[in-house]
Amino acid sequence: MAIMTSYLKTTILLAGLTAIFMAVGFLLGGKTGLIVAFVVALGMNLFSYWNSGDMVLSMYGAREVDGYSAPEFHGIVARLAERAGLPMPRVYIIQNDQPNAFATGRDPEHAAVAATTGLLQRLTPEEIAGVMAHELAHVKNRDTLIMTITATIAGAVSMLGNFGLFFGASNSDERGGNPLGMVGAILAAILAPIAATLVQMAISRTREFEADRIGAEICGRPNWLADALTNIHNSANHIPNYQAEAHPATAHLFIANPLSGASMASLFSTHPDMGERVARLRAMAAQTGGFGSGGFGGGFGGGHTPPRDGRSPWGAPPQGSGQGGFMPQNRRGPWG
Repeated sequence: MAIMTSYLKTTILLAGLTAIFMAVGFLLGGKTGLIVAFVVALGMNLFSYWNSGDMVLSMYGAREVDGYSAPEFHGIVARLAERAGLPMPRVYIIQNDQPNAFATGRDPEHAAVAATTGLLQRLTPEEIAGVMAHELAHVKNRDTLIMTITATIAGAVSMLGNFGLFFGASNSDERGGNPLGMVGAILAAILAPIAATLVQMAISRTREFEADRIGAEICGRPNWLADALTNIHNSANHIPNYQAEAHPATAHLFIANPLSGASMASLFSTHPDMGERVARLRAMAAQTGGFGSGGFGGGFGGGHTPPRDGRSPWGAPPQGSGQGGFMPQNRRGPWG
């Protein structure tokens, strides 16, 4: 029943984005533009279903890692996936100083999770476990398909609107031309990104609260995720994510809003208030007693803090790995 409900929501939301895309096509090209936009949207929906996850990972230059190249991080994800009853997802690292993470993929069997180097360097292993549990909750809830396809289509909607404004539009309704002319192009450029963002907001906000709740259950400690969200929020406010600024339609994929306050896209935040998310997790921990002392399996003591010398908490790689250690002496970051 839950899967059927998810598919129904996916269908309704994709229909909404397709309608927006077609409306922009009409504003730019009248009846002809409407037909062309419908065909393009149909093709994009099919293409995005199979490829949107890899497209987003490629946008951010994500690098796949395994138990050999990033044993501690990969191990955390593996243990969480086992606890959640999920297939092991592909694991990626993004070279980016802002602490953040997201999940993608069309279903649990084709899922991927990605974390930035900033997150791996600035958070404790317990907090990283909380973050990745949240991302696996999105996989478990089958949120990743709709969130990733939405990012692809919303980005196309915005690009189409900007394209129309830059190149102008036909000012005649002859042979299906745009009856509104340049006015239609201006309306498309202004309204299309706003409409697409509103759809993203409807998709993302309730799903983030649910992923927080289920993620806390997966890792076994709500406070781990609450602490992680607090640290991510404090850091993300003053560390820009230029990759996300270049692709604002993907912002709702991340566990925290990656866009700076200076960005126009941040006026319509796709994420719920961070203070409310943290408060809900603290209340959950108080009600449940933190799910007992076992938590995520005893591998993480509650008192761990990152070394004060700035090193990664993961320690050295296996002997003979050729990675030269996970320490940032070479300024390339602990992940190579």
